Amino acid sequence: MKGQTLKDAFKSTFVLLVIVLCVLAGYLIYTQIMGNPVNFEGGNVKGHPLPGNYLGIIHAGGFIVPVLMAVVLILLTFVVERFIMLSVASGKGNLNTFVRTLQTLLNDNKIEDAAQLCDKQRGSIANVMKAGLHRYRLLQSDKTLMNDQKVLALQKDLEEAAALELPVLSQNLIILSTIASISVLIGLIGTVLGMIRAFGALATAGAPDALALANGISEALVNTAFGITGSTLAIIFYNYYSARIDGITYKMDEASFSLTQTFASTLK
Repeated sequence: MKGQTLKDAFKSTFVLLVIVLCVLAGYLIYTQIMGNPVNFEGGNVKGHPLPGNYLGIIHAGGFIVPVLMAVVLILLTFVVERFIMLSVASGKGNLNTFVRTLQTLLNDNKIEDAAQLCDKQRGSIANVMKAGLHRYRLLQSDKTLMNDQKVLALQKDLEEAAALELPVLSQNLIILSTIASISVLIGLIGTVLGMIRAFGALATAGAPDALALANGISEALVNTAFGITGSTLAIIFYNYYSARIDGITYKMDEASFSLTQTFASTLK
């Protein structure tokens, strides 16, 4: 229990640290790189960006831009983190090949060979099956339980082992789904503020303030683009990783069913 508490605390600290660093990185990129005077006419950061200078154009999006940049950086960080973790969870080699080989060994009642195969594969499915195979050996020599009780005990152990692996697979996916929702909303806030500035320039007495009008429109469009980009990427990667997790879970259930059926057949 203490080890699990420390692990949860580490995960929470990691997430918080990533968010803080991404916010800081977004602010520094916005102020030091995009806000560099060389990106603007006459070196005036509050003036027009140089023609074709996209860093200056994005900087004209206003103070919402660094927030959106931080959101995108957070997204990319956890996209990489999930890719690494799911690659580790998939283990070594092809999962389909591993499951088929494991089923063949179980059908031939080669339990020791199946355990060695799990040791080599080292993925989430292998961890579940290794726990099941350990229980398999103990139940074979157990003289106190009825056959149906042994099968139920093996199923319970497999389910408990799977329950320990599934949170690792889906960890931090909530961050991707949250970004998919809030990225557009943050972009819309920047868009509305930009349009308010643009209409404010048009409402001035006499000739409209062309600079304020241009800045307002730039702010609106840049924030819209950033918000939509972040949301689109988050949706794509969330669905991709969800599909990968579903595939691993399905193969885990398939392997567990094969082990249970093999064990039940040996009791007849």
